[in-house]
Amino acid sequence: MSHVLQLKVEDGSFDCFVARPAMDNAPVVVVLPEIFGVNEDLKHTCRDLAARGYIAICPELFWRLERGFALDDWTGTGLDRAIDYYGRFDRDRGAADIAFLVAFARDLPGASGKVGLMGFCLGGLMTFLVAARSGCDASVCYYPGSVQDYIAEAPAIADPMIIHLAGNDIYVPEEARQQVHAAFDPAGPVTVFDYQGCDHAFARHGGTEYDDSAARLANERTWEFFLRHLR
Repeated sequence: MSHVLQLKVEDGSFDCFVARPAMDNAPVVVVLPEIFGVNEDLKHTCRDLAARGYIAICPELFWRLERGFALDDWTGTGLDRAIDYYGRFDRDRGAADIAFLVAFARDLPGASGKVGLMGFCLGGLMTFLVAARSGCDASVCYYPGSVQDYIAEAPAIADPMIIHLAGNDIYVPEEARQQVHAAFDPAGPVTVFDYQGCDHAFARHGGTEYDDSAARLANERTWEFFLRHLR
């Protein structure tokens, strides 16, 4: 079952796609999109989470720039618009929006009170920032673009986190990946996995860089992680 939820903040409101499981008392996973908005790829991920017993909520990030932006064809003028929005997106205000949503989700009817975060590319970076600045019960970052620019915030992350890094990611190059590994104590709450030979967006459904074996492994690790920390 899915529907659209609208949340009001001080300077406006934004929509969220919600997929619900059949049962009540379910944990919530807030799913943060790439620069392409709440498209079919992200709805697929939300429905998959709902089938696994989670309430999945995917908010639009670019709502201050364009309401309802979603792109399923990653070429042409749509791609140009997405890249433009990425450059103009206020990450601090976006992180505040997401923190508001996490707090809201804890008291959502039918929810258990536990909330996780899961994000891809820009969404992966926003997952990292929200985990560092306001926290959640557990979080997963898939190839978080430009995470190296915020690595100084890593020590503030106190809750369990997984970071999935692609070995050939041009947006998180080798030096940046080394910085990510070095930022976390192996005995701490954050685990970093590398997927050698994979490009950025290796887990995007139907994407040109999709890698089935790497996506399966990363997703299996994610499902086990959420089962351990959100149940």
